[in-house]
Amino acid sequence: MGFKPLPTAIAVALGLIIGFVIPVPAGVTPDAWHLLGLFVGTIAAIIGKALPIGALSIIAIALVAVTGVTNDKAAGAINDALSSFSNSLIWLIGVSIMISRGIIKTGLGARIGYLFIAVWGKKTIGIAYSLALSELILAPVTPSNTARGGGIIHPIMRAIAGSYGSDPEKGTQGRMGRYLALTNYHANPITSAMFITATAPNPLVVKLIADVTGAQISLSWGTWALAMLLPGLVALAVMPLIIYMLHPPEIKSTPNAMQFAREKLKELGPISRGEITMFGVFAVLLVLWAGVPTFLFGPSAAVDPTTTAFIGLSLCLVTGVLTWEDVIKEKSAWDTIVWFGALVMMATFLNKLGLITWFAKSIETGIGHMGLSWVTASALLMLTYLYAHYMFASTTAHITAMFAAFYGAGLALGAPPLPFALMMAAASNIMMTLTHYATGTSPVIFGSGYTTLGEWWKTGFIMSLALLAIWLVVGGVWWKVLGYW
Repeated sequence: MGFKPLPTAIAVALGLIIGFVIPVPAGVTPDAWHLLGLFVGTIAAIIGKALPIGALSIIAIALVAVTGVTNDKAAGAINDALSSFSNSLIWLIGVSIMISRGIIKTGLGARIGYLFIAVWGKKTIGIAYSLALSELILAPVTPSNTARGGGIIHPIMRAIAGSYGSDPEKGTQGRMGRYLALTNYHANPITSAMFITATAPNPLVVKLIADVTGAQISLSWGTWALAMLLPGLVALAVMPLIIYMLHPPEIKSTPNAMQFAREKLKELGPISRGEITMFGVFAVLLVLWAGVPTFLFGPSAAVDPTTTAFIGLSLCLVTGVLTWEDVIKEKSAWDTIVWFGALVMMATFLNKLGLITWFAKSIETGIGHMGLSWVTASALLMLTYLYAHYMFASTTAHITAMFAAFYGAGLALGAPPLPFALMMAAASNIMMTLTHYATGTSPVIFGSGYTTLGEWWKTGFIMSLALLAIWLVVGGVWWKVLGYW
Protein backbone atom coordinates (compact mmCIF):
# COMPACT_ATOMS: atom_id res chain seq x y z
CA MET A 1 0.00 0.00 0.00
CA GLY A 2 1.48 3.34 -1.04
CA PHE A 3 -0.20 5.45 1.67
CA LYS A 4 -0.78 5.33 5.43
CA PRO A 5 -4.48 4.46 5.91
CA LEU A 6 -5.25 6.36 9.13
CA PRO A 7 -3.65 9.75 8.24
CA THR A 8 -5.14 9.45 4.75
CA ALA A 9 -8.62 8.77 6.12
CA ILE A 10 -8.37 11.74 8.51
CA ALA A 11 -7.14 14.06 5.74
CA VAL A 12 -9.88 12.98 3.31
CA ALA A 13 -12.56 13.30 6.00
CA LEU A 14 -11.40 16.80 6.94
CA GLY A 15 -11.35 17.89 3.32
CA LEU A 16 -14.84 16.55 2.63
CA ILE A 17 -16.36 17.91 5.86
CA ILE A 18 -15.00 21.42 5.23
CA GLY A 19 -15.70 21.42 1.51
CA PHE A 20 -19.14 19.80 1.43
CA VAL A 21 -20.65 19.42 4.94
CA ILE A 22 -19.98 22.76 6.63
CA PRO A 23 -22.19 25.43 5.02
CA VAL A 24 -20.39 28.01 2.89
CA PRO A 25 -20.15 31.20 5.02
CA ALA A 26 -21.61 34.47 3.82
CA GLY A 27 -19.08 36.40 1.76
CA VAL A 28 -17.28 33.28 0.52
CA THR A 29 -17.81 31.68 -2.89
CA PRO A 30 -18.46 27.91 -3.11
CA ASP A 31 -15.31 27.42 -5.21
CA ALA A 32 -13.18 29.18 -2.58
CA TRP A 33 -14.72 27.02 0.16
CA HIS A 34 -14.16 23.79 -1.80
CA LEU A 35 -10.53 24.81 -2.41
CA LEU A 36 -10.18 25.41 1.33
CA GLY A 37 -11.39 21.85 1.95
CA LEU A 38 -8.81 20.53 -0.50
CA PHE A 39 -6.13 22.72 1.03
CA VAL A 40 -6.87 21.66 4.64
CA GLY A 41 -6.99 18.02 3.56
CA THR A 42 -3.58 18.39 1.91
CA ILE A 43 -2.05 20.08 4.98
CA ALA A 44 -3.52 17.37 7.24
CA ALA A 45 -2.03 14.68 4.99
CA ILE A 46 1.36 16.41 5.14
CA ILE A 47 1.22 16.66 8.95
CA GLY A 48 0.18 13.01 9.21
CA LYS A 49 2.75 11.95 6.59
CA ALA A 50 0.13 10.02 4.66
CA LEU A 51 2.52 10.09 1.70
CA PRO A 52 5.76 11.94 0.97
CA ILE A 53 5.07 15.66 0.58
CA GLY A 54 6.01 15.60 -3.12
CA ALA A 55 3.52 12.83 -3.83
CA LEU A 56 0.79 14.65 -1.94
CA SER A 57 1.56 17.76 -3.97
CA ILE A 58 1.11 15.90 -7.26
CA ILE A 59 -2.27 14.63 -6.02
CA ALA A 60 -3.27 18.16 -4.96
CA ILE A 61 -2.35 19.53 -8.40
CA ALA A 62 -4.44 16.81 -10.05
CA LEU A 63 -7.43 17.49 -7.79
CA VAL A 64 -7.31 21.26 -8.39
CA ALA A 65 -7.29 20.60 -12.13
CA VAL A 66 -10.05 17.94 -12.04
CA THR A 67 -12.43 19.78 -9.71
CA GLY A 68 -12.15 23.06 -11.59
CA VAL A 69 -12.31 25.11 -8.39
CA THR A 70 -10.15 27.82 -9.97
CA ASN A 71 -11.51 27.72 -13.52
CA ASP A 72 -14.62 26.28 -15.20
CA LYS A 73 -12.70 25.30 -18.34
CA ALA A 74 -10.53 22.18 -18.31
CA ALA A 75 -7.59 23.84 -20.07
CA GLY A 76 -7.79 26.82 -17.73
CA ALA A 77 -7.97 24.60 -14.66
CA ILE A 78 -4.79 22.68 -15.49
CA ASN A 79 -3.01 25.92 -16.37
CA ASP A 80 -3.99 27.29 -12.96
CA ALA A 81 -2.89 24.08 -11.23
CA LEU A 82 0.54 24.33 -12.86
CA SER A 83 0.83 28.12 -12.68
CA SER A 84 3.26 28.27 -9.76
CA PHE A 85 5.96 26.39 -11.65
CA SER A 86 6.64 29.67 -13.46
CA ASN A 87 7.09 31.43 -10.10
CA SER A 88 10.68 32.66 -9.89
CA LEU A 89 10.86 32.26 -6.09
CA ILE A 90 10.29 28.51 -6.41
CA TRP A 91 13.17 28.19 -8.85
CA LEU A 92 15.35 30.43 -6.67
CA ILE A 93 15.19 27.89 -3.86
CA GLY A 94 15.40 24.80 -6.09
CA VAL A 95 18.45 26.05 -7.98
CA SER A 96 20.09 27.29 -4.77
CA ILE A 97 19.76 23.81 -3.25
CA MET A 98 21.49 22.43 -6.36
CA ILE A 99 24.32 24.94 -5.87
CA SER A 100 24.69 24.03 -2.20
CA ARG A 101 25.53 20.47 -3.29
CA GLY A 102 28.86 21.92 -4.43
CA ILE A 103 29.65 23.04 -0.87
CA ILE A 104 29.26 19.45 0.33
CA LYS A 105 30.86 17.79 -2.70
CA THR A 106 34.02 19.92 -2.67
CA GLY A 107 34.43 19.70 1.13
CA LEU A 108 34.34 23.48 1.47
CA GLY A 109 31.66 23.32 4.18
CA ALA A 110 33.67 20.92 6.36
CA ARG A 111 36.85 22.95 5.83
CA ILE A 112 35.14 26.14 7.01
CA GLY A 113 33.90 24.38 10.16
CA TYR A 114 37.29 22.92 11.05
CA LEU A 115 39.05 26.23 10.32
CA PHE A 116 36.91 28.01 12.91
CA ILE A 117 37.49 25.25 15.49
CA ALA A 118 41.25 25.35 14.82
CA VAL A 119 41.19 29.02 15.82
CA TRP A 120 38.59 29.14 18.63
CA GLY A 121 38.55 25.57 19.90
CA LYS A 122 40.46 26.02 23.18
CA LYS A 123 37.23 25.84 25.17
CA THR A 124 33.95 24.02 24.64
CA ILE A 125 32.10 27.31 24.35
CA GLY A 126 34.61 28.34 21.67
CA ILE A 127 33.71 25.20 19.70
CA ALA A 128 30.04 26.16 20.05
CA TYR A 129 30.69 29.61 18.59
CA SER A 130 32.75 28.03 15.81
CA LEU A 131 29.80 25.83 14.85
CA ALA A 132 27.47 28.85 14.92
CA LEU A 133 29.83 30.93 12.75
CA SER A 134 30.14 28.07 10.28
CA GLU A 135 26.34 27.99 10.05
CA LEU A 136 26.30 31.74 9.42
CA ILE A 137 28.91 31.57 6.64
CA LEU A 138 27.08 28.75 4.85
CA ALA A 139 23.53 30.02 5.34
CA PRO A 140 23.20 32.48 2.40
CA VAL A 141 23.83 29.77 -0.19
CA THR A 142 22.37 26.72 1.60
CA PRO A 143 18.57 26.84 1.31
CA SER A 144 18.30 23.39 2.84
CA ASN A 145 18.68 24.13 6.54
CA THR A 146 18.68 20.36 7.06
CA ALA A 147 21.69 19.92 4.76
CA ARG A 148 23.47 22.79 6.52
CA GLY A 149 22.78 21.94 10.17
CA GLY A 150 22.33 18.19 9.87
CA GLY A 151 24.49 17.27 6.87
CA ILE A 152 27.51 19.59 7.22
CA ILE A 153 27.77 20.93 10.78
CA HIS A 154 26.42 17.96 12.78
CA PRO A 155 29.05 15.42 11.63
CA ILE A 156 31.77 17.91 12.64
CA MET A 157 30.12 18.38 16.03
CA ARG A 158 29.87 14.62 16.58
CA ALA A 159 33.51 14.10 15.62
CA ILE A 160 34.66 16.73 18.14
CA ALA A 161 32.44 15.34 20.92
CA GLY A 162 33.58 11.80 20.15
CA SER A 163 37.23 12.82 20.39
CA TYR A 164 36.56 13.71 24.03
CA GLY A 165 34.68 10.49 24.76
CA SER A 166 31.27 12.18 24.84
CA ASP A 167 29.05 9.43 23.47
CA PRO A 168 25.33 8.83 24.16
CA GLU A 169 25.85 5.07 23.89
CA LYS A 170 28.32 5.27 26.79
CA GLY A 171 26.15 7.63 28.82
CA THR A 172 28.76 10.36 28.58
CA GLN A 173 26.80 12.87 26.51
CA GLY A 174 27.02 15.37 29.39
CA ARG A 175 30.76 15.82 28.91
CA MET A 176 30.15 18.16 25.99
CA GLY A 177 27.99 16.39 23.41
CA ARG A 178 24.66 17.56 24.83
CA TYR A 179 25.79 21.18 24.90
CA LEU A 180 27.31 21.10 21.43
CA ALA A 181 24.33 19.26 19.92
CA LEU A 182 21.92 21.87 21.25
CA THR A 183 24.06 24.79 20.05
CA ASN A 184 24.50 23.00 16.71
CA TYR A 185 20.72 22.86 16.43
CA HIS A 186 19.74 26.28 17.73
CA ALA A 187 22.15 28.07 15.41
CA ASN A 188 20.04 26.64 12.58
CA PRO A 189 16.78 28.60 13.13
CA ILE A 190 18.74 31.82 13.73
CA THR A 191 20.76 31.63 10.52
CA SER A 192 17.62 30.49 8.67
CA ALA A 193 15.94 33.75 9.71
CA MET A 194 18.83 35.88 8.45
CA PHE A 195 18.61 35.28 4.68
CA ILE A 196 15.80 34.59 2.22
CA THR A 197 17.97 31.82 0.75
CA ALA A 198 18.81 30.18 4.11
CA THR A 199 15.76 27.91 4.21
CA ALA A 200 13.21 26.86 1.61
CA PRO A 201 10.03 28.36 3.17
CA ASN A 202 11.42 31.94 3.35
CA PRO A 203 10.54 32.80 -0.28
CA LEU A 204 7.02 31.58 0.47
CA VAL A 205 6.88 34.18 3.26
CA VAL A 206 8.04 36.84 0.77
CA LYS A 207 5.34 35.75 -1.70
CA LEU A 208 2.56 35.77 0.92
CA ILE A 209 3.57 39.22 2.21
CA ALA A 210 3.47 40.58 -1.35
CA ASP A 211 0.07 38.95 -1.97
CA VAL A 212 -1.51 40.30 1.22
CA THR A 213 -0.21 43.85 0.64
CA GLY A 214 -0.98 43.91 -3.08
CA ALA A 215 2.77 43.96 -3.82
CA GLN A 216 3.22 47.17 -1.78
CA ILE A 217 5.77 45.24 0.28
CA SER A 218 8.04 43.01 -1.75
CA LEU A 219 11.08 42.04 0.32
CA SER A 220 14.30 41.82 -1.68
CA TRP A 221 17.21 39.61 -0.68
CA GLY A 222 19.17 42.65 0.45
CA THR A 223 16.31 44.21 2.43
CA TRP A 224 15.69 40.95 4.29
CA ALA A 225 19.40 40.39 5.01
CA LEU A 226 19.94 43.95 6.27
CA ALA A 227 16.82 43.86 8.43
CA MET A 228 17.75 40.54 10.05
CA LEU A 229 21.49 41.26 10.34
CA LEU A 230 21.69 42.89 13.79
CA PRO A 231 19.07 40.81 15.64
CA GLY A 232 20.53 37.67 14.03
CA LEU A 233 24.09 38.48 15.12
CA VAL A 234 22.93 39.31 18.65
CA ALA A 235 20.98 36.04 18.77
CA LEU A 236 24.03 34.05 17.61
CA ALA A 237 26.13 35.77 20.28
CA VAL A 238 23.64 35.10 23.08
CA MET A 239 22.39 31.61 22.16
CA PRO A 240 25.50 29.58 23.17
CA LEU A 241 25.59 31.42 26.53
CA ILE A 242 21.94 30.63 27.31
CA ILE A 243 22.40 26.96 26.47
CA TYR A 244 25.66 26.94 28.48
CA MET A 245 23.67 28.07 31.53
CA LEU A 246 20.94 25.49 30.90
CA HIS A 247 23.26 22.57 30.10
CA PRO A 248 26.83 23.35 31.23
CA PRO A 249 29.31 20.86 29.72
CA GLU A 250 31.38 18.81 32.14
CA ILE A 251 34.47 19.42 30.00
CA LYS A 252 34.96 23.16 29.65
CA SER A 253 38.56 23.38 28.43
CA THR A 254 39.36 21.65 25.14
CA PRO A 255 42.97 22.37 24.10
CA ASN A 256 43.07 19.17 22.05
CA ALA A 257 40.13 20.27 19.88
CA MET A 258 42.31 22.72 18.00
CA GLN A 259 44.82 19.96 17.23
CA PHE A 260 41.97 17.62 16.24
CA ALA A 261 40.65 20.23 13.82
CA ARG A 262 44.12 20.78 12.36
CA GLU A 263 44.48 17.04 11.79
CA LYS A 264 41.13 16.98 10.01
CA LEU A 265 42.28 19.87 7.83
CA LYS A 266 45.43 17.90 7.00
CA GLU A 267 43.25 14.96 5.99
CA LEU A 268 41.34 17.27 3.67
CA GLY A 269 44.65 18.27 2.15
CA PRO A 270 45.49 21.56 0.44
CA ILE A 271 42.53 23.61 -0.65
CA SER A 272 41.40 22.14 -3.94
CA ARG A 273 40.55 23.78 -7.23
CA GLY A 274 36.93 22.81 -6.67
CA GLU A 275 36.83 24.55 -3.27
CA ILE A 276 38.41 27.70 -4.69
CA THR A 277 35.90 27.71 -7.54
CA MET A 278 33.02 27.10 -5.13
CA PHE A 279 34.21 29.97 -2.96
CA GLY A 280 34.30 32.18 -6.06
CA VAL A 281 30.72 31.18 -6.96
CA PHE A 282 29.75 31.87 -3.35
CA ALA A 283 31.23 35.39 -3.65
CA VAL A 284 29.46 36.09 -6.97
CA LEU A 285 26.11 35.02 -5.49
CA LEU A 286 26.50 37.24 -2.43
CA VAL A 287 27.55 40.27 -4.50
CA LEU A 288 24.58 39.93 -6.85
CA TRP A 289 22.01 39.00 -4.19
CA ALA A 290 23.13 41.93 -2.05
CA GLY A 291 22.45 44.30 -4.98
CA VAL A 292 26.04 45.60 -5.30
CA PRO A 293 25.77 46.17 -9.11
CA THR A 294 22.64 48.27 -8.56
CA PHE A 295 24.40 50.29 -5.88
CA LEU A 296 27.44 50.91 -8.10
CA PHE A 297 25.88 51.34 -11.54
CA GLY A 298 22.20 52.12 -10.96
CA PRO A 299 18.89 50.26 -11.52
CA SER A 300 19.81 49.23 -15.08
CA ALA A 301 22.49 46.92 -13.66
CA ALA A 302 20.06 45.07 -11.36
CA VAL A 303 20.09 41.27 -11.51
CA ASP A 304 17.03 39.33 -10.39
CA PRO A 305 17.71 36.97 -7.44
CA THR A 306 16.54 33.90 -9.39
CA THR A 307 18.67 34.92 -12.38
CA THR A 308 21.59 35.14 -9.94
CA ALA A 309 20.91 31.58 -8.78
CA PHE A 310 20.91 30.35 -12.39
CA ILE A 311 24.20 32.20 -12.99
CA GLY A 312 25.68 30.43 -9.95
CA LEU A 313 24.51 27.01 -11.11
CA SER A 314 25.81 27.71 -14.62
CA LEU A 315 29.24 28.60 -13.20
CA CYS A 316 29.26 25.37 -11.17
CA LEU A 317 28.46 23.36 -14.31
CA VAL A 318 30.90 25.16 -16.62
CA THR A 319 33.79 24.84 -14.15
CA GLY A 320 33.03 21.19 -13.41
CA VAL A 321 32.36 21.74 -9.71
CA LEU A 322 29.02 20.07 -10.42
CA THR A 323 28.11 17.75 -13.25
CA TRP A 324 24.67 17.50 -14.80
CA GLU A 325 24.46 14.09 -13.15
CA ASP A 326 24.93 15.82 -9.77
CA VAL A 327 22.07 18.18 -10.60
CA ILE A 328 19.78 15.34 -11.69
CA LYS A 329 20.54 13.40 -8.51
CA GLU A 330 19.84 16.38 -6.22
CA LYS A 331 16.49 14.92 -5.22
CA SER A 332 15.79 17.43 -2.46
CA ALA A 333 15.90 20.29 -4.99
CA TRP A 334 13.46 18.69 -7.42
CA ASP A 335 11.26 17.55 -4.54
CA THR A 336 11.20 21.12 -3.18
CA ILE A 337 10.24 22.55 -6.58
CA VAL A 338 7.27 20.15 -6.79
CA TRP A 339 5.83 20.55 -3.29
CA PHE A 340 6.63 24.24 -3.10
CA GLY A 341 4.90 24.79 -6.45
CA ALA A 342 1.74 22.98 -5.33
CA LEU A 343 1.44 24.73 -1.98
CA VAL A 344 2.15 28.17 -3.42
CA MET A 345 -0.47 27.53 -6.13
CA MET A 346 -3.17 26.67 -3.60
CA ALA A 347 -2.26 29.57 -1.31
CA THR A 348 -2.28 31.95 -4.28
CA PHE A 349 -5.75 30.93 -5.41
CA LEU A 350 -7.15 30.97 -1.87
CA ASN A 351 -6.05 34.60 -1.86
CA LYS A 352 -7.37 35.32 -5.38
CA LEU A 353 -10.75 33.78 -4.56
CA GLY A 354 -11.02 36.05 -1.50
CA LEU A 355 -10.83 33.42 1.22
CA ILE A 356 -7.69 34.79 2.92
CA THR A 357 -9.25 38.26 3.06
CA TRP A 358 -12.44 36.80 4.57
CA PHE A 359 -10.50 34.75 7.13
CA ALA A 360 -8.28 37.70 8.09
CA LYS A 361 -11.39 39.86 8.50
CA SER A 362 -12.95 37.21 10.74
CA ILE A 363 -9.85 37.15 12.97
CA GLU A 364 -9.77 40.94 12.96
CA THR A 365 -13.41 41.11 14.05
CA GLY A 366 -12.89 38.55 16.81
CA ILE A 367 -9.85 40.31 18.26
CA GLY A 368 -11.35 43.75 17.62
CA HIS A 369 -14.23 42.92 19.98
CA MET A 370 -11.66 42.41 22.75
CA GLY A 371 -10.79 46.12 22.61
CA LEU A 372 -7.02 45.56 22.38
CA SER A 373 -4.50 48.05 21.03
CA TRP A 374 -2.77 47.15 17.76
CA VAL A 375 0.42 46.39 19.70
CA THR A 376 -1.29 43.86 21.97
CA ALA A 377 -3.44 42.47 19.17
CA SER A 378 -0.53 41.95 16.76
CA ALA A 379 1.57 40.40 19.56
CA LEU A 380 -1.29 37.98 20.30
CA LEU A 381 -1.53 37.07 16.62
CA MET A 382 2.21 36.49 16.32
CA LEU A 383 2.43 34.37 19.48
CA THR A 384 -0.56 32.26 18.43
CA TYR A 385 1.01 31.79 15.00
CA LEU A 386 4.42 30.84 16.41
CA TYR A 387 3.31 28.42 19.14
CA ALA A 388 0.83 26.72 16.84
CA HIS A 389 3.97 25.06 15.47
CA TYR A 390 3.69 22.46 18.23
CA MET A 391 0.98 20.99 15.96
CA PHE A 392 3.11 21.04 12.79
CA ALA A 393 5.96 18.86 11.56
CA SER A 394 6.59 21.10 8.56
CA THR A 395 7.43 24.80 8.56
CA THR A 396 6.17 25.03 4.98
CA ALA A 397 2.79 23.51 5.86
CA HIS A 398 2.48 25.83 8.86
CA ILE A 399 3.39 28.96 6.88
CA THR A 400 1.11 28.02 4.01
CA ALA A 401 -1.80 27.34 6.35
CA MET A 402 -1.58 30.34 8.66
CA PHE A 403 0.81 33.12 7.63
CA ALA A 404 -1.32 35.11 5.18
CA ALA A 405 -4.44 35.18 7.35
CA PHE A 406 -2.59 36.16 10.54
CA TYR A 407 -0.46 38.77 8.77
CA GLY A 408 -3.54 40.21 7.05
CA ALA A 409 -5.42 40.37 10.36
CA GLY A 410 -2.51 42.20 11.99
CA LEU A 411 -2.51 44.82 9.24
CA ALA A 412 -6.26 45.29 9.56
CA LEU A 413 -5.82 45.87 13.30
CA GLY A 414 -3.29 48.63 12.67
CA ALA A 415 0.14 46.94 12.78
CA PRO A 416 2.78 48.78 10.68
CA PRO A 417 3.12 46.65 7.51
CA LEU A 418 6.91 46.28 7.13
CA PRO A 419 7.96 45.76 10.78
CA PHE A 420 5.09 43.33 11.33
CA ALA A 421 6.07 41.47 8.14
CA LEU A 422 9.66 41.20 9.37
CA MET A 423 8.55 40.05 12.82
CA MET A 424 6.24 37.42 11.34
CA ALA A 425 9.08 36.31 9.02
CA ALA A 426 11.37 35.95 12.05
CA ALA A 427 8.67 34.02 13.93
CA SER A 428 8.39 31.66 10.94
CA ASN A 429 11.97 30.59 11.69
CA ILE A 430 12.04 30.97 15.49
CA MET A 431 9.26 28.36 15.68
CA MET A 432 11.81 25.76 14.54
CA THR A 433 13.28 25.80 18.07
CA LEU A 434 10.25 24.23 19.71
CA THR A 435 10.16 20.48 19.08
CA HIS A 436 12.17 17.50 17.90
CA TYR A 437 10.00 17.38 14.76
CA ALA A 438 9.82 21.12 14.05
CA THR A 439 11.93 21.03 10.87
CA GLY A 440 14.10 18.57 8.95
CA THR A 441 17.23 19.36 10.99
CA SER A 442 15.64 18.53 14.36
CA PRO A 443 15.16 14.75 13.96
CA VAL A 444 18.72 14.45 12.59
CA ILE A 445 20.31 16.06 15.65
CA PHE A 446 17.79 14.79 18.23
CA GLY A 447 18.13 11.31 16.74
CA SER A 448 21.85 11.23 17.54
CA GLY A 449 20.83 10.76 21.18
CA TYR A 450 22.70 13.55 22.96
CA THR A 451 19.59 14.99 24.63
CA THR A 452 16.41 13.68 26.17
CA LEU A 453 13.01 14.73 24.87
CA GLY A 454 12.43 16.83 27.98
CA GLU A 455 15.76 18.63 27.60
CA TRP A 456 15.05 19.35 23.94
CA TRP A 457 11.55 20.76 24.53
CA LYS A 458 12.59 22.80 27.59
CA THR A 459 15.56 24.32 25.79
CA GLY A 460 13.47 24.96 22.68
CA PHE A 461 10.78 26.85 24.61
CA ILE A 462 13.29 28.99 26.50
CA MET A 463 15.18 29.77 23.30
CA SER A 464 11.94 30.73 21.54
CA LEU A 465 11.27 33.33 24.27
CA ALA A 466 14.85 34.63 24.13
CA LEU A 467 14.86 34.92 20.34
CA LEU A 468 11.46 36.63 20.32
CA ALA A 469 12.75 39.17 22.85
CA ILE A 470 15.88 39.81 20.77
CA TRP A 471 13.94 40.31 17.55
CA LEU A 472 11.34 42.52 19.23
CA VAL A 473 13.82 44.74 21.08
CA VAL A 474 16.98 44.71 18.97
CA GLY A 475 15.08 44.22 15.73
CA GLY A 476 12.55 46.91 16.58
CA VAL A 477 15.27 49.49 17.32
CA TRP A 478 17.31 48.44 14.28
CA TRP A 479 14.32 48.74 11.95
CA LYS A 480 13.60 52.18 13.40
CA VAL A 481 17.19 53.23 12.61
CA LEU A 482 16.76 51.87 9.06
CA GLY A 483 13.56 53.90 8.67
CA TYR A 484 11.27 50.89 8.25
CA TRP A 485 8.71 52.41 10.63
